[in-house]
Amino acid sequence: MTTLSVIIITRNEAGNIGDCLDSVSFADEIIVLDSGSTDATRDIARAKGAKVSVADDWPGFGPQKNRALALATQDWVLSIDADERVTPELAQAIVRVLQNPGARAYKIARLSNFCGRWIKHSGWWPDHVLRLFQRGTARFTDAPVHESVRADGAVAILDGHFLHYPYADMDTMIAKINRYSSDAARMMHARGKATSVLGVLGHTFWTFVRLYIIRRGFLDGKEGFILAMTAAAGSFFRYSKLLFLTRNKQI
Repeated sequence: MTTLSVIIITRNEAGNIGDCLDSVSFADEIIVLDSGSTDATRDIARAKGAKVSVADDWPGFGPQKNRALALATQDWVLSIDADERVTPELAQAIVRVLQNPGARAYKIARLSNFCGRWIKHSGWWPDHVLRLFQRGTARFTDAPVHESVRADGAVAILDGHFLHYPYADMDTMIAKINRYSSDAARMMHARGKATSVLGVLGHTFWTFVRLYIIRRGFLDGKEGFILAMTAAAGSFFRYSKLLFLTRNKQI
């Protein structure tokens, strides 16, 4: 019988980890790799039956998820974030496909909630992410932010979807944008990319247009407008930070 490991990386996810773990209780093994939590994340995870390991440093999202992947021991692996939930329908689809896999990896749709509204446009839906794969046939990219899974062999799309709760409030959203924009700017700078003031403005404007108009964010109401504006702000921060990294290197 095919078995399943679930891997989750955490840091101060006490408000999320319990519901997340409950949603994957059907798995044969649940691994939580924690990095510096100062809340009850680890205690909650252990109480839910997860195998909890601790990393003393933070190498970035991609490398950290590969560390968690290395701890998995079952035939297949499902990677899930603490702010995501597996619906009962998705759980049934996973169990069903593992009985007779037709591919080595599967993409899963993700339905995200923002300020109490399920976002159906703005580039947020269906937001397919590759998260279920046969162990040994895939791994995460080493990107410190916006990591993804690279799989060998056929990739299919699984029925069902994750529920995603990425931002508890606007303060959380702004903090994530600040942190992610710093990581992304450093990653681009390390790859030799540079920008200008016009580049900063161009990326900012295009991000808003792409989300709000091309991807029809206006159909998501005021939440769609806020998402487009904050995404544009994230682009502005990311390229502004890259601009200063480039300038400081030249001094």
